[in-house]
Amino acid sequence: MELSKNYNPATTEEKWYRHWLDKLYFKSIPDKRPPFTIVIPPPNITGLLHMGHTLNETVQDILIRKARMSGYNACWVPGSDHASIATEAKVVQMLKERGIEKNQLSREEFLKYAYEWKEKYGGIIYNQIAKLGCSVDWDRVCFTMDPDYYKAVIKVFVTLYNKGLVYRGARMIHWDPSAKTALSDEEVEYREMESKLYFVKYKIEGSTPDQFIVVATQRPETIMGDTAVCVNPKDPRYLHLKGKFAIVPMVNRRVPIIFDDYVDPEFGTGALKITPAHDINDYNLGLKYKLPVIETINEDGTLSEAAEVFIGLDRFEARKKIIERLKLEGLLVKEEEYRTRVGFSQRTNAVVEPRISTQWFVKMEELAGPALNGVLKGDIIIHPAEKFLATYKYWMENVQDWCISRQLWWGQQIPAWYDENGNYFVAENIEEAKLKAKNPAAKLVQDKDVLDTWFSSWLWPIEVFKGISQPGNRDIEYHYPGSVLVTGQDIIFFWVARMIMAGYEFKNEKPFEHVYFTGMVRDKQGRKMSKSLGNSPILLELIEKYGGDAVRFGILISSPAGNDLLFDEASIGQGRNFNNKLWNALKLVKSWQMRSIAPGSASSGEGQKSWIEEGTANAGQSENFPILWFENRLDKARTDLEMQFKEFRLSEALKTLYSLIWDDFCSWFLEWIKPGFEQPVHPHIYWKTVDFFDRLLQLLHPFMPFITEEIYHLLKDRDEKDDLCIRQFEPSKPFNNKILEQGALLKEVITSIRDFRIKNGLKSKSSIDIGIESENAEIYFGEFQGILQKQLGIGIMRPTQNKPADAAMVMVGKDKFHILSPLSAVDNGSQKNEMLKELEYLKGFLLSIDKKLSNDRFIKNARNEVIELERKKQKA
Repeated sequence: MELSKNYNPATTEEKWYRHWLDKLYFKSIPDKRPPFTIVIPPPNITGLLHMGHTLNETVQDILIRKARMSGYNACWVPGSDHASIATEAKVVQMLKERGIEKNQLSREEFLKYAYEWKEKYGGIIYNQIAKLGCSVDWDRVCFTMDPDYYKAVIKVFVTLYNKGLVYRGARMIHWDPSAKTALSDEEVEYREMESKLYFVKYKIEGSTPDQFIVVATQRPETIMGDTAVCVNPKDPRYLHLKGKFAIVPMVNRRVPIIFDDYVDPEFGTGALKITPAHDINDYNLGLKYKLPVIETINEDGTLSEAAEVFIGLDRFEARKKIIERLKLEGLLVKEEEYRTRVGFSQRTNAVVEPRISTQWFVKMEELAGPALNGVLKGDIIIHPAEKFLATYKYWMENVQDWCISRQLWWGQQIPAWYDENGNYFVAENIEEAKLKAKNPAAKLVQDKDVLDTWFSSWLWPIEVFKGISQPGNRDIEYHYPGSVLVTGQDIIFFWVARMIMAGYEFKNEKPFEHVYFTGMVRDKQGRKMSKSLGNSPILLELIEKYGGDAVRFGILISSPAGNDLLFDEASIGQGRNFNNKLWNALKLVKSWQMRSIAPGSASSGEGQKSWIEEGTANAGQSENFPILWFENRLDKARTDLEMQFKEFRLSEALKTLYSLIWDDFCSWFLEWIKPGFEQPVHPHIYWKTVDFFDRLLQLLHPFMPFITEEIYHLLKDRDEKDDLCIRQFEPSKPFNNKILEQGALLKEVITSIRDFRIKNGLKSKSSIDIGIESENAEIYFGEFQGILQKQLGIGIMRPTQNKPADAAMVMVGKDKFHILSPLSAVDNGSQKNEMLKELEYLKGFLLSIDKKLSNDRFIKNARNEVIELERKKQKA
């Protein structure tokens, strides 16, 4: 079979993914093997995966494939989230395009359209996951609005209500005027913004026109809801106003001037307008002083009739009109530029409005205790702990009650039924509600609101195995708790903390053993990738252009654990180049196949084992040293990889493999064993090379599954059941560090003499003679000799005791290499200058290392492996 010039992922990836599915390699059924379980963070059903998802899914697939190849029963559960706010907004938009308004429909009619949307766009998510090569168990696809899942959410709500952990009440909440729904505290994203501070005159009742108090406000559109003016009781400027009343501009409302320590005399004018309906701090002051609440902003962000002026106008448009009117009435003193934090809805990007509303809440303090203890005790391990453990601890120690009701139709409808008198009964269905009402004939109406999306997804690790809807089933008992959760740092409290709470509350056990936080994917300018900025590439287009393996490589190679990464498409190009490097290595090794087959063996590999075991019987020292060196290099890399996997340093693991394959295998090992033109490769060397290639492909497979499976099957004929996807890793073996040091020395000698030839204009094809002055000359005239002569074009190579007259010299460590011919091409004066420069550099380098190792602070804070590396540099 003739191999193409370059690797073509388009003809490979779909073929192998279908093969793996047909073989049921991703399917997991409980058995006697130890489980390794991951539940996918369910992406919203609203469209395309972004680059954060790509990183997340890639990391999970690496972990699950590694586990599958290490003897575990690997189970990766896929699924998606119904995303109440985001999906409802998309459905409403779809309806508008069809000329339909939501308020024209019944709830049941609207939900039909919502499911139509889900069926159309939900599959896009799963297609992208497959294109990326994710080895999920497709028989376990879960959706947070599936019937069983829906019932589980309702059951949990009722259970918490009966325990007194769910309650209903009127409180100041965050309101999204675009989605017209309440938000939890965590769904509000605060941004620093340039704004203005407006200084407004409030007349004093019964005083002359020139007597007034000046109030500084950022939100003049709420003036009409003011019910007091507040100053600090220790502020001497306002002591004369005790017992006085101010007049609210535009609406001429008489309001008291109150005194409270809450006011900072240094901010603005030291006088605050109090609007209990539209600010949480004002609301608390209103409760304290029993102030009336006047709601002047509607659900959609327009001014209400209670505002009395500019009724129906959008709040920000009204702000402009109010400023104009205050100027005309001579009540605006001045405007100042002011930097402030503004809350935005994470779902719709609308500016959030504080609003008093009757909602459903979960008491969080009792739930947070076990979840915090579980992490602090080490039952659940966060990676990287140094970056996120403190964040988790802070959230849990400062937890607020969770607003869980949403004014939407898409989601799990709150299981509370109201009678004609406003009494409500919480139950899993209307029949149970009627029993609680003690009136089978009662006309009960269900609460119109739905539950926060996170109230369903916090049950994800349990209910994907039906642990709540069908408690005690075989799957939940086998797969729970999961092995690792991989997710983004931005939902540490939204989702991670709440899942841990739910695990301890409903299973009395942690939901997973490890949590690995990926970093935020940003563009080259450091901006968070988003559709609004247009800086987020489309995953399917990247896969079509580069292939799934290259995309996986590109997103992971620049992604250190927990740290944000600056995404650059060039890194995916690097992945494509790596594919081609592997492909070219395959073509090179395949080209040796027919020239290396032993008598009586076949090209399929018959007799391979005997030739591998033959050892040095028919191969010389120089032919066997590359084998010995790379065997140990592989074992060393395998040891490093195991530690990197254990510590979730997957980006470092990929870099380890990249260097091992590109540099050590392709650039060094294959070159060292490469035969002369049309010369055969010794069978022992050939089959060991195939064996090494096999093992490299196996190590790389979790990271780049498609090309590794393809090359694995092209390298030699395989048994029908011999697929890399399920090939089991053998136990790691110890390695000989002395042989690795010898290999490093050999590489350095070759590199140094090649550099010498280039600097002195010696053509690569011209032969040179070399004398070697070394205490370890036996290795140069033993294991190294054939490799050096072939790689460096050496004619005569002999030991020397002293530098011959007129010979040029190259030093590697303490070893001296005297270039004996052709001398005419060598400029000894120039070489001397170069060596003096090198000497000065090495002196400075040694001095910097000595300083570092004598620094107590460095020794105290640096990791042991870093200190050891510096000591090795010092000795070298």
